[in-house]
Amino acid sequence: MEDEEDPIVEEIPVFLSKNLQDNLYLFQYPTKTELPNHDDAVVVNCCVKPFTQEVKVDFGLNIESKHFDRFKGEQFAVAADGKNTYGAALPKGAERPTYKRGIMDKQAFTSTRSLTDISKYVVGIYTDKEVHLSPLASIVQLRPSLTYFDKEDKRRKAEQKAQSEDIDDDEVAQQVTVKFARGTSAGAAAKKTKEQRGSYDKFVQRIVDEPWCESYWHARNTPTAELERQKLYSANHQSNQSLSLPPSEYLCKLLPHDEHVQQVDAANVLPVYNKAMLKTLPLLDQLRVLLKDAKMLSFPDVLHILTEHIDPHVSAEKVLALLPQVGILLHGNWVPKSEVVYPEKMLSHANGVSAEQMIRARDYVLYKFSRTQCLYRKQVMTATQLPPAETLDVLRTVARVNSTKRWELLLPPDKEFEQKNVELVQRQELHWRATEQSYNEMDWAKETKRVRKRSTRKSESQQQTTMTMPPPAVHLSTEA
Repeated sequence: MEDEEDPIVEEIPVFLSKNLQDNLYLFQYPTKTELPNHDDAVVVNCCVKPFTQEVKVDFGLNIESKHFDRFKGEQFAVAADGKNTYGAALPKGAERPTYKRGIMDKQAFTSTRSLTDISKYVVGIYTDKEVHLSPLASIVQLRPSLTYFDKEDKRRKAEQKAQSEDIDDDEVAQQVTVKFARGTSAGAAAKKTKEQRGSYDKFVQRIVDEPWCESYWHARNTPTAELERQKLYSANHQSNQSLSLPPSEYLCKLLPHDEHVQQVDAANVLPVYNKAMLKTLPLLDQLRVLLKDAKMLSFPDVLHILTEHIDPHVSAEKVLALLPQVGILLHGNWVPKSEVVYPEKMLSHANGVSAEQMIRARDYVLYKFSRTQCLYRKQVMTATQLPPAETLDVLRTVARVNSTKRWELLLPPDKEFEQKNVELVQRQELHWRATEQSYNEMDWAKETKRVRKRSTRKSESQQQTTMTMPPPAVHLSTEA
C-alpha cells in the first residue's frame, strides 16, 4: 500500500568526504549580489589567522576604468598614509603603508564568524548521479574593511599630541601626593574582579595579537584549485552495509536499546483520541472523553458535538441518562467527575501528589462553586493543603481568573436547562448536602487552628498583664 502511494523514483548514493574537514571555509559576501561578485576579481593579498579563523582578502581595483575617480583615490591614500611617498624607502620601524602606489588601488575585506556551531552544515556536490558531502571548518562573512579611516584619525591624534608636548615643556612640575588604602574585604573583592577581568583581557589581547599568516590565492580556473576541488569527492565508494538491512533491524542499529533507560509507567500516560477513534467507543466513553477534554460543557454543546461529528442518530434522552455517570451538574453545565480527570495511580506532574488527594481537592472546589460564584486561590490552598502548582492545576479544570484576580467558572450558569430538568438539579443538590459535612470540616479545621492560636496568645498576654499590673487602689469614703 505504501509503495503504491509513494513510489521510489530514483535512488542516489550519498558519500562523505573528510579530506578537507579541518581546512574547508565557506565565504559569504553579504554586501554583494549574484551578478557583481568576485569570481573574476584579482586578489592582491590574502591573509588568515588559523586560531581565531579570521580571513582578510585584498581585491584589486581597476584604476584605469572610466568609473574610477583618481583624485578621490589619491585623497584616500593621503588620508591613510600621509603625504605621498611612493617609491621612497620606509624608515626603520615604520608601519607598512596601506597603499604603496599612493592611490587607493585595492579594497580590503575582513571576515567575521556568522555561526559558532557549524557541525550540522556541509557542502555538497552532485555529479554523475552521486552526492558527495564535505564537513566545514568555518563559515565566515566578508565585509569591506574601512581601516584607512582609522589610520587617518590615529595619525591626526599623533600630530596633535606632538604639538601639545611642545607646549607642556614650559609648564612647572607640581607636587603629587599618593595615598595607599589598607586592604579590606571590599578591596580584596575588587582585586579579584580585576584579576578576572585581566585574564579575560589577556585572552582577548591574545586573539588580537595573533599574527596574520600570508597565504596564496589560487584562482578557480588554475590547476592548483582544481586539485583541491577534487578533494571534495569521496575516494571510498563502498556501500554501507546498514542500508541493506530490513527496516526493523536498521532502526535498532540506529537507536540501540538501552537497558538502563527508565521505563514510563503506562498508567501515567493519558491516551489521545481523534474523531475516528471516538466513533469506535461506546457512548458513555465518548461522553467521558468529551467532558475531560472540554473541562466544562453545556448540554446543547454536548448534543451538538455528538450529532455533528460522531453519531448523527444519537438521542438526547439517552445522552441525558448517561451524563450523570461521568459528569457533575454545576449551575446548569456539565463538568467531568474528579475520578475522570485524575485516574487511579496517577501522580501530579509538579510534586507527585497522589490522585486521591487531587480528587478530594477538586471535589472541594466543585462544592464551593455550587455555593458561591468566585473563589480565591489562597483559600483553596489553605483548605486542601495542596502545593501552589497542584492548586492551580485543580482550579484550571473548572475555572479561570477574572479581572478582579478571582476564579470564576468557565461558563455562565444555564438557567434554562435547570428549569427544564428540575429532577436532575434536586438530585445533585442532595449529593452536595450529603457531602457538605466533610467539606465544612476542611474549613473548620483551619479556622479552629487559627482561633486556638489567637486564644492562646490572648490568655498568655492576659496572664502576664495580671502578674505585672499592681492591684487597684481602694478609695475609702470619709465622713465629715
